[in-house]
Amino acid sequence: MQVELNGKPFETDAATLADLIDAEGFEAPCVATAVDGIFVPRATRASVSLTEGLRIEVLSPMQGG
Repeated sequence: MQVELNGKPFETDAATLADLIDAEGFEAPCVATAVDGIFVPRATRASVSLTEGLRIEVLSPMQGG
């Protein structure tokens, strides 16, 4: 299915947000996620089903200063 991942078109077979994070190699405990602009806590990612056209953001914390 076609979704938008971090602002770019992306093709995936992942069924859930948790599956997508695992499949793409993101460090699950270290990222923040949002679907269609709504924050998704780590504990609920496995219950968020992916469907065509969703806008998904996966953000890693930045360090520095």
